[in-house]
Amino acid sequence: MTTITQLQTRRDQLAQTRIASRSRPTLSTGEVLLRIDRLAVTSNNITYAAFGDVPHLRYWDFFPTDDPDWGHMPAWGFATVESSTVPGVEEGERYYGYWPIATHDIVQPVRVTERGFYDGRKHRQSLTSAYNQYQRCTTDAAYRPETEDLQCLLRPLFITSFMLADFLEDNAFFGAEQLLYSSASSKTAFGTAFCLRHASPGQTGMTSAGHQAFVQALGCYDTSVDYGGLSDLDATRPTVYVDFSGRQALRQQVHQHFDQHLTYSCFAGSAQSQDFLTPEQAAALPGPKPELYFAPYQIRKRNADWGAAEVTRRFNQAQLAFYDFVRDPQHSRLTLTEHSGLPAAQSLVAALVNGRIDPQQGHIVRPQPA
Repeated sequence: MTTITQLQTRRDQLAQTRIASRSRPTLSTGEVLLRIDRLAVTSNNITYAAFGDVPHLRYWDFFPTDDPDWGHMPAWGFATVESSTVPGVEEGERYYGYWPIATHDIVQPVRVTERGFYDGRKHRQSLTSAYNQYQRCTTDAAYRPETEDLQCLLRPLFITSFMLADFLEDNAFFGAEQLLYSSASSKTAFGTAFCLRHASPGQTGMTSAGHQAFVQALGCYDTSVDYGGLSDLDATRPTVYVDFSGRQALRQQVHQHFDQHLTYSCFAGSAQSQDFLTPEQAAALPGPKPELYFAPYQIRKRNADWGAAEVTRRFNQAQLAFYDFVRDPQHSRLTLTEHSGLPAAQSLVAALVNGRIDPQQGHIVRPQPA
């Protein structure tokens, strides 16, 4: 009998994880067992966990455990059907989607089409639909076997980048003359800058002193500064702040520096902090109230504006260009590191939570050791 092994995360101490196993239950009619083959684990997953209890996000609710203190940190990647009771979802088929960090998952496919299916489990019906969709690899226009690891790593980040760039452009950059990014070395940040490299006002990447050379060499940003150089930026220049760090102290400094010349402020990630901005803290900041950016809202808008097929076409075109950008052999923008087995994933999660990851590296987890 198949054993399902899971990497569970302490919800109030994200660096603390444990490995739990259980016997696979007998499949009921309408269920499918998938073997999870490879997952990307990045600071994006730490963001999911950090925002896991936010009411309209509820990331912890996608893969519940039996213990309220422990949760499943979600990740994106590929899985193969091991056993199926659902017509149209056949053994051996491969799917891309949103999985727990585990060896297997059991889903209840509904709305099965050539493109794939949605997980119809009852607990997922009130959650964001975009995370419930599973794409059949054989009908994915942007799938390439040789770029599976890049797809695991970059597609979930790049959908945020692509839609955030579109959101900013759609709003005429809120009248700003500069986009200022924190955690500019993060893949979601420089993916956004990549999308806007020909369309935006100036783009400035803020990062640690140790990462500044990497950020400058990316070729996405017009300028870069380390965090200590914030005070040297022109405080009268109309600026949009795009926060990928989640650091409240830094957000406070940015708002105080630009004050009323800050035309818009949003936070789109939490690479360096699991702190939350309370309504009282937001109200106390000079300048505009920071807004939480949530990609599915812009996807919904563009589905209505352009139609879902056109949104997919534009996104696929942009993501394939981004793959080419990061793997350009003339630049060292990304190297891939594989971690075999869930114990290796434990060490990786702890390093991510504690900020001990080289931004040039991308990490792929194989839940089942080779």
